[in-house]
Amino acid sequence: MNHKTDRLEAERLDGARDIAAESGEAAQVRAEAGDESPATKAQSAPSWVGEFLSRYALILGWFVMAGIYLVLMPTKFGSVGTVTSIFGSQQTLVFLAMAALVTLAVGEFDLSIAFVMGITATLIPVVTNQTGRIWVGVLVGLAAAAFCGAVNAFFAVYLGVSSIVVTLGTGTLIGGLSHMFSHGTIVTVFEPAFSNLALTPVFGMPISFYYGIAFVAFLAYVYAYTPLGRHMLFVGSSKEVARLAGIRVEWIRAGSYVAGGLLAGVAGMLLVATQGGFDPASSMTLLLPALAAVFLGTAVIQPGQFNPVGTLVAIYFLATGIFGLQLLGFSGWIQNVFYGAGLVIAVTLANLARNKARTA
Repeated sequence: MNHKTDRLEAERLDGARDIAAESGEAAQVRAEAGDESPATKAQSAPSWVGEFLSRYALILGWFVMAGIYLVLMPTKFGSVGTVTSIFGSQQTLVFLAMAALVTLAVGEFDLSIAFVMGITATLIPVVTNQTGRIWVGVLVGLAAAAFCGAVNAFFAVYLGVSSIVVTLGTGTLIGGLSHMFSHGTIVTVFEPAFSNLALTPVFGMPISFYYGIAFVAFLAYVYAYTPLGRHMLFVGSSKEVARLAGIRVEWIRAGSYVAGGLLAGVAGMLLVATQGGFDPASSMTLLLPALAAVFLGTAVIQPGQFNPVGTLVAIYFLATGIFGLQLLGFSGWIQNVFYGAGLVIAVTLANLARNKARTA
């Protein structure tokens, strides 16, 4: 079965290569297939130093930044509590960033993910308090998140409406519904067993930290080693070429919206499990950090390409920078400034990397 799948995959890529050659996109398809000619390789291959820096400069910058903080604040920044605060408090953002990534990877843009996270985090306490069963609240919350993704897919994929316009509108609608369900107040739930699913310490870190690491590893495997992942990246590079190659583009785009909605729901579930409640008015606060991390992630590991590991590195890079500045005495405004500047720089780097890849 695997051999048959691989053979079909190879035939599709060969077909796409021929089609792209006729339309002037042969270089892009060869890059997707990892089949550059020797002449192209000779022209585009940078030195190993340049190659190393293009992939790992952000990680080096991360270590340099942490080193500076350590010199300036050896007691505060060098403590175990600081490490736990930086790495053990980002699990919600990890899943929300992955929600943004799965749609961006196929060329779509979902601005509703933060609101989808919010309605899940709202419904879980509300439904649990009404039914007395936490698992009912979780199921309702996750089902609502998947349904929101399906609604986005219907308008953006099957009706062809701009993804930015659709998700901005549905996000605002979902945010209003969250306020309606919560009656405009903070909703809370007290379920120790539910909280333990996120807060149980494992090797000094909350167990939800490992959920994020495991899912990022799983998603990286899907993109790198499965036909589905390669098709998703192929669709993100060129929808028309992918369609002509026989890939079911609409199904992949629609599935990405549903998967993104469900991942945003998981982020909301972890948020409630960690904090024991949620304020619907705060839904938007994590949208900018998630997008900044996804775009900044294109500047590391796989330059110019949305990738889960790069996004994870970017999340902790940004968290380290903000936490260090806060320890230095900067007030809460520094978070918006850091994430806003990070998003602008990240998008600029992503565009430069894509342009370089196209002209190489």
